[in-house]
Amino acid sequence: MEKEKILLNATLCYLIRGNEVLLALKTKKIGQGCYNGYGGGIEFREKPRKAAVRELREECRVKAKPKDLFKVAVIDFHNATAEGKTFVCRVHVFFLYKWEGEPSETDEMADPAWFDFNNLPDNLMLADKTWLPLVLEGKRIQVKASYGPFQKTLIGDVEVKEVRCFNRLFL
Repeated sequence: MEKEKILLNATLCYLIRGNEVLLALKTKKIGQGCYNGYGGGIEFREKPRKAAVRELREECRVKAKPKDLFKVAVIDFHNATAEGKTFVCRVHVFFLYKWEGEPSETDEMADPAWFDFNNLPDNLMLADKTWLPLVLEGKRIQVKASYGPFQKTLIGDVEVKEVRCFNRLFL
């Protein structure tokens, strides 16, 4: 049986070029087979921006500076496990407009491709279909989404709240 990953703090970063966003197909774990940005777990004592830079290097082979990341969302994913327990993963979402290197495929993220903001692929993670277009429109948001086991189903509506800025708790 597939083992569920329990992650409590994570990052997600999208490379932006003009009116296009870079997405790649996840090859493992949560979101496998879906287009997504680059990211992963925040390690002990690591800040979200540093974690995002590390994940970009590992999953996309580009170099970025933490100061160049622009925070666009904080998402609390409420995840139900197959055993009926629930855990919350807080995801810090960033846009990146400046980086070094050419984005490339890795064993975790396949077929990177640029998509026009108004023509995103259908096979996004279920909650992403609601909130990703909003941040691509320029909104900063806080989101709450609830998933069933293995993040295969959404439970209820995705709740979105627009914010002006993120307080220190979300940095």
